[in-house]
Amino acid sequence: MRLHDFDLSGNCYKVQLFLSLIGQHAERVSVDLRGGEHKRPAFLAINPRGQVPTLEDGSLSLGDSQAILVYLARRYADEHWYPLDPASQGRVAGWLSFAANEVQHGPGLARLGKLFGAPIDELAVTAKATKTLELLNTHLAEHQWLAQAAEPSIADVAVYPYVALAGDGGLDLTPYAHLHSWFARLRELPGYIGMPGL
Repeated sequence: MRLHDFDLSGNCYKVQLFLSLIGQHAERVSVDLRGGEHKRPAFLAINPRGQVPTLEDGSLSLGDSQAILVYLARRYADEHWYPLDPASQGRVAGWLSFAANEVQHGPGLARLGKLFGAPIDELAVTAKATKTLELLNTHLAEHQWLAQAAEPSIADVAVYPYVALAGDGGLDLTPYAHLHSWFARLRELPGYIGMPGL
């Protein structure tokens, strides 16, 4: 396997983290996003969307971090990472969507603005991020893991990075005790790895 990624990307990190948690190795290929490498023909031939992460596994080329997590879970991981029963699959899908929407456009966008100088509506993004963190904290007050199971799933891996990195976006995580407990549970998992900022 080859993983085309960028060190400071939370979306790339979630794939790296999951690979480590399930004991799989992928050759990492760093993509120069600042230099526009991801928009050049050689990379677009691998991923026409011009985005990282992109995973190559044999003849398969797959983009989008959530899609990659689903593939890796079904192809290489124990069933608890992506359970087969309909209720669990529905819950996991809901959190994957939450990672791609509320988390990406809240804490993720706040971080993009602060760290990389991307133009954002800081007031609106901060309000969305705060609502996202509050919702997560409330959910985790009642559940150990996001999909409400006894073990973690790809839902936890998908949501974790940009929430844990919220401080990079100028967001204060101090009030969210249940988030901190969840972070600690994730960091105690065998195979856990960090990234810059974590």
